[in-house]
Amino acid sequence: MTYIELLKRIDALAPLPKTVLDIEEFKKTDNYDTNDLVKIIEQDPLMVSTILKTANSAMFGFVSKIDSLNKAVALLGINFTISIALASGIKNATNSQLVVYGGDSDIFLRIANMQSNFVSLWMNQVDAELKKELILPSFLQESGKFLINNAVMDEGKKDDFLKQINEKYDDISAVEKEFVGMNSADVTAAIFKHWNIAQSITNSIKYSDDVSKAPPQYEKHAKILNIVKLVCNIFKPLDERCIALARQRVQEFGFDLQPFDTAVAKMKSRVSEE
Repeated sequence: MTYIELLKRIDALAPLPKTVLDIEEFKKTDNYDTNDLVKIIEQDPLMVSTILKTANSAMFGFVSKIDSLNKAVALLGINFTISIALASGIKNATNSQLVVYGGDSDIFLRIANMQSNFVSLWMNQVDAELKKELILPSFLQESGKFLINNAVMDEGKKDDFLKQINEKYDDISAVEKEFVGMNSADVTAAIFKHWNIAQSITNSIKYSDDVSKAPPQYEKHAKILNIVKLVCNIFKPLDERCIALARQRVQEFGFDLQPFDTAVAKMKSRVSEE
């Protein structure tokens, strides 16, 4: 499949659900009101269920069970809640699985959760403002994989794709480009442009697989997202081969290794408790 054909599929995507659009509008307000966000999310029972399921995962480590949306929002915070809600809406809007990546649609939310948690663990030690800016892009950056999955399946190349991913799981982007002419970052950015998702989110993701082309204002964001999706990749998250490569990139991109290594250790601990 050529990238032109894939772009046509993106152009044919249905509009985002009203709940997601309402959340996008909510994000534009200057002063976040938790009650307003809860009222929006309550319109979508599946979104509520996803948020509660995510909040109760070992990844967040909350002691008591979270059984209400209000409590989930209070504990997760506005940005994490918005991230989960948007990811849930996008997953449902694309109406796809991720079988060519060796999983189903649930793996998307698990990996999104891992990537955003890793950003939080890492950036907590480095730059609180950067953490705030990266939570949402890190949660959503693999959205394009749904359309790539469909394209590969339609061409009957699932087994070939899976074989390549198994061999090159530390460079999934290259495999995607070989099969469909675009990588997940390209596809996600094109989808978000089609849906008018905030430009700051779109551009941070767009350049994450080719950081050399990132405009100066998005370069650091793209580099961090690049490292995060390597460490918490969809096929073998927290694999030692990928972590070793990520450590090289941390140094190559000019970041300090110590906060990164600490974040990796904490992430491994959280995952082991799942």
